[in-house]
Amino acid sequence: MNESKTSTRFAFIMITSLFFMWGFVHNLDPILIPHLKRAFSLSTLQASLVDSAVFIAYFLMALPAGAIMKKYGYKAGIITGLLLFAIGSYLFIPSANTQLYGFFLLSLFVIACGLTILETAANPYASLLGPPEKAVQRLNLAQSFNGLAATLAPIIGAKIILTEGYSDEALNAMTASAREIALASEASSVKMPYLILGSIILVIAVVFYFIKLPEIKDGEGSASGAHVFHALKHRHLSWAVAAQFFYVGAQVCVFSFFILYATEAAGITEMEAATYAGFGVGMAFMIGRFVGTFFMKFITPVKLLAIYSLICVVLSALAMFITGMAAIYLVIGIAFFMSIMFPTIFSLGIKDLGGDTKFGSSLIIMSIVGGALLPPLFGYISDVIHNIQIGYVVPVVCFVVIFLFGVTGHKVVKV
Repeated sequence: MNESKTSTRFAFIMITSLFFMWGFVHNLDPILIPHLKRAFSLSTLQASLVDSAVFIAYFLMALPAGAIMKKYGYKAGIITGLLLFAIGSYLFIPSANTQLYGFFLLSLFVIACGLTILETAANPYASLLGPPEKAVQRLNLAQSFNGLAATLAPIIGAKIILTEGYSDEALNAMTASAREIALASEASSVKMPYLILGSIILVIAVVFYFIKLPEIKDGEGSASGAHVFHALKHRHLSWAVAAQFFYVGAQVCVFSFFILYATEAAGITEMEAATYAGFGVGMAFMIGRFVGTFFMKFITPVKLLAIYSLICVVLSALAMFITGMAAIYLVIGIAFFMSIMFPTIFSLGIKDLGGDTKFGSSLIIMSIVGGALLPPLFGYISDVIHNIQIGYVVPVVCFVVIFLFGVTGHKVVKV
């Protein structure tokens, strides 16, 4: 019995390390966007393709990821995801050598394919690895280390990748040949970080290959579905897919537009806004997950989700009109209270799916595409109204949907 508990505890630690690793690489993207924008003299739209390459992979690979696990199991899915993660990281080296932006996007796409498989495998595995009554609390704990990565990655990434960058003024003062050499040097600065990252991921993949993970059964009470549409017959899963779509859309809106929002609403500089983004929004998001996990010992996860989403509705509505430093604190508050939403929605969505768990996990991961579709709506509204604060009407609607899921949509209806 003790050996079984030790095995389960070690498996959970290894799974939790995956949450940190994909959180770290995801939160390097905000560093990559301005870096590649300058290195390749890109427009803002072209630079935004960094996010597009990632979200497209999530949408395209989620169902194949579910099929891999359904046939070969969670361990095979995790190892496959780690190998793609490592390969994509190593591809940054020839990308920098050839100085082709499309090659960088391909590298990010391959990494994101690996992350899709990892998330499709690790989220349900962490949720199912232990007593069912603590599934949501367990997944929130694992996801807390994703929040830790969200705080550390921008700080570490900026020091490694951005510190050697040239200012626009310096580049403009250079001759054409000198400018070309300088930009090539900037493009090459990503090689060492991603070489190290790929090597670490490869080592983790080897560890997973040799360790014995506890066998996890998806549960009883539902026959294994032959196709994804069988999983959608579960009402609470359909609600979870919708809730996760809107949650990820809201999170990307809050994080991606924070610097633009802070400079306009509070009148601070971009550098000051960047500091608040890391030590304010990022840290609030991390702390929120640890605090939320603690609160779940006393408040049921679904009730906490409903309370937190309602608070986020109010804070987002206020963020549309409040100015000054208070506006920044409102957004930091949103980051804190939305922190538990992804893992909580995920756990509630796959609850009691039985044989449909793997396809259900794939569908919830597919809904991450909300992060690609809703932020442009935020930007469009902001442009039309000429006020970025009004764009917060999008997160308001998103959090209303999540509140409805917490109140009624999570309820399991037998099929």
